Amino acid sequence: MNKWLKTGCACVICAFLLLLLPACKQEESLTKVKVAEVTHSIFYTPLYVAKAKGFFKKEGLLVTVNTTWGGDKTMTSLLSNGSDIALVGSETSIYVEAQGAKDPVINFAQLTQTDGTFLVARKDEKQFKWDDVKGKTFLGQRKGGMPQMAGEYALKKHHIDPQKDIDLIQNIDFANISNAFASGTGDYVQLFEPTASLFEKEGIGHIVASFGEASGRMPYTTFMAKESYLKNNENTAEKFTRAIYKAQQWVESHSAKDIAKTIQKDFTDTDPSIIETSINRYKKQKSFSSDPVLQEDEWEQLQSIMDEAGELPKHIPYSKLVNTKIAKKVTSEQ
Repeated sequence: MNKWLKTGCACVICAFLLLLLPACKQEESLTKVKVAEVTHSIFYTPLYVAKAKGFFKKEGLLVTVNTTWGGDKTMTSLLSNGSDIALVGSETSIYVEAQGAKDPVINFAQLTQTDGTFLVARKDEKQFKWDDVKGKTFLGQRKGGMPQMAGEYALKKHHIDPQKDIDLIQNIDFANISNAFASGTGDYVQLFEPTASLFEKEGIGHIVASFGEASGRMPYTTFMAKESYLKNNENTAEKFTRAIYKAQQWVESHSAKDIAKTIQKDFTDTDPSIIETSINRYKKQKSFSSDPVLQEDEWEQLQSIMDEAGELPKHIPYSKLVNTKIAKKVTSEQ
């Protein structure tokens, strides 16, 4: 390589490094926030929109999201300071409180307001009736988790006793439920998107009902943090919530197709048409909260469902584990 070529290469490298330097400095100046999500699902679309549209960075935050696969693992991450904020079902904060936590886990921003699962049948049942599940094998979710409790609540509303009228299987790990059904286990299964739509497209199963529609509104998935974190990092929590609210409003006002394109990078292994179909299902049944304020009637509905399932350790007042101060502040700004 002659000296002119060497000099040219060195100049190109230097120029590239100079371009990277401002970006590195900018990233270093951002406040880091670690989020643990209970699963990675299109159900959490507004979170991924906040990342993709740069809403977090506009608030001066560098948000990293780690999937922890299960409510117990997510709460362990939060309580052990492995994460700053958890995205998980509100029931987990009640379980922690019932165990006498010295540093309570506080729900401060709501993301979803209905159950996000669908009833998938192995056969294509054009005229499905809830009574059709009686006497059949039902592949449910983890006992004590919100999907399972909401599922049981919906079944009981339709006069089906989950313990007597169906063969209920709920000892399969959350991450393996879809694989178990695909392998031939069960006549019905309770699935989140995009798996439900994917199974339908591939002919593995057919969506016949929505547990979200059947069980009503509740604080199904919320952002929560330890009380001490919110006290010591109130400004950060406010910026985080403002970014989420911007994303919620953006999702509310855009089409499923536009939203699907925006979050595609978070679901690179999923067909774009499946992402769009999944988002459309959730938008139609208003699963995505349009703002982060968790309402008291939703909190009480949650505990009613837990009580009905025999999983409510004790009734926890709304004021004890819900803090709407930040959410109300950011929603009043617009």
